[in-house]
Amino acid sequence: MRRLEASDHAAWDALVAASSTGTLLHTRRFLSYHGDRFADRSLVLENDTGNWCGVLPAALDTADGSIVVSHPGISYGGLLHSGELTGLKAVRALRTICSHYSGQGIRLLRYKAVPWIYHRRPAQDDAYALFRMNAKLYRRDLSTAIDLSARGRLSERRRRGIDRARKQGVEVVEGFAAAGAFWDVLAENLAARHGVKPVHTLEEIALLHSRFPNEIKLLVAEHGGVVVAGALLFQTDRVSHAQYIAATPKGRELAALDAVFDVAIRRASADGRRYFDFGISTEQGGQVLNEGLYEFKAGFGGSGVVHDFYEIALT
Repeated sequence: MRRLEASDHAAWDALVAASSTGTLLHTRRFLSYHGDRFADRSLVLENDTGNWCGVLPAALDTADGSIVVSHPGISYGGLLHSGELTGLKAVRALRTICSHYSGQGIRLLRYKAVPWIYHRRPAQDDAYALFRMNAKLYRRDLSTAIDLSARGRLSERRRRGIDRARKQGVEVVEGFAAAGAFWDVLAENLAARHGVKPVHTLEEIALLHSRFPNEIKLLVAEHGGVVVAGALLFQTDRVSHAQYIAATPKGRELAALDAVFDVAIRRASADGRRYFDFGISTEQGGQVLNEGLYEFKAGFGGSGVVHDFYEIALT
């Protein structure tokens, strides 16, 4: 096992593509867009013949340099492998990783497990390894996802919202040309409701879109030629995920987000994806559930999927 080097990026992305749980978030093409924010501690795992068998995206916690997180810059991280690190091999791999970081003076490893809906194949050997390493579950977020092959019932409220938006002339348009207008709506929403800014700047999203034009999509609802709502989607081969959601007061009055999600869900199904993931409805490290937001998402026929966060004491 060794630290990642700059010359490894192409091989890293190839392994992510071949892995059971890798998504665009794990690629160096994605992680490198904000590489200057983090002190990278990503690892490459090699087998007895010197071939790559796994990778771990990781960086130091920005508030505490004695903590390594897999990965602080993405929603989920975890150990990725091409099928080799299963069963007890996964346990040995995690023990080796912990021993490496401990030797570097790290006192805690935080591990963001990849939610199972993003797995191409069953791949929870890391969860067993975490159990064997006495990892502590310190956070659990609750997301809402639709199984597009067995969708739950659309609520009457969401059905009425979709009809109202259509009757009021709301038009849903796909295209990144509206990103600037949408980002204004998003920034105003987050500032008014939570006093924060979007995690990504418009420039960063534009850069990511240029790198992942087929995986990052924007749907906006327009009324009278004005953007009143929208959703930025991060898409894997199995999942369409709503990374950002926002609406203006006028958009909320028109139920424009109902129209946006109606289109987004239909397109995800038509494109052959298995799940539509609305994202989490929890706050304060999972301790508070925004029930109204969760109910809105569940009304489209979704139900709960957890995002689990573990920590392992290394000293």
